[in-house]
Amino acid sequence: MSRRRVWIAVLSVVTILAVSAGAQDEKNEVGGAIGRIFISDQGIQNATYFDPIIHSGKGLTFEGEYARRFLVTPIFSISGEAVVAYNPDEKLNAGDYGNAVVPTNYKQLFFTPGARVNLFPTTAVSPWVSVGGGFAHFSESNTLVYSGTNPGKATTSGVLEGGVGLDVKVWKALSIRLDVRDFWSGEPDFPLAPTGKSRQHNYFVGGGAFWRF
Repeated sequence: MSRRRVWIAVLSVVTILAVSAGAQDEKNEVGGAIGRIFISDQGIQNATYFDPIIHSGKGLTFEGEYARRFLVTPIFSISGEAVVAYNPDEKLNAGDYGNAVVPTNYKQLFFTPGARVNLFPTTAVSPWVSVGGGFAHFSESNTLVYSGTNPGKATTSGVLEGGVGLDVKVWKALSIRLDVRDFWSGEPDFPLAPTGKSRQHNYFVGGGAFWRF
């Protein structure tokens, strides 16, 4: 092997090691995303009026996260993460003017510590999966759709989180992120519109950026 090839090989190895070491030094990350939460329509039990289905809007939702890497290899990394998602205006509709049964809207707050596994964490493109658990808090408006006082109360429940996403490095320690998360929580309190269910899926779809340090 020629001297030139030896130096090229050495330089390549050193570069790979330097990149890997640098990636391992960047153990912390903070980031945010913006997106929408999607909730399936739900039927109201024993309803005899028009439109006996709870329709949910696609609330604009803000997500923040902090994570710390505990293990990094060229193939995968494992991080602990804490995710906060806030939906300030989840609009609702159901019933009719003579049968006001749901509040006009409610707020959602999710907090889910958990773990995330990234594939190929030292490359520019890294897919990942996430699992976690924490709590969800729903705060309802005081008025019903089609007028009237809402008898429902604010509720807090446990929540399980599962997510998938893709990280793409764009500049130094800055990356963009696309993510889809399911916050499986308890249901809001709808005493005038019982669904017979105790849990609901809240699907967050969004994108944002994070900084690793």
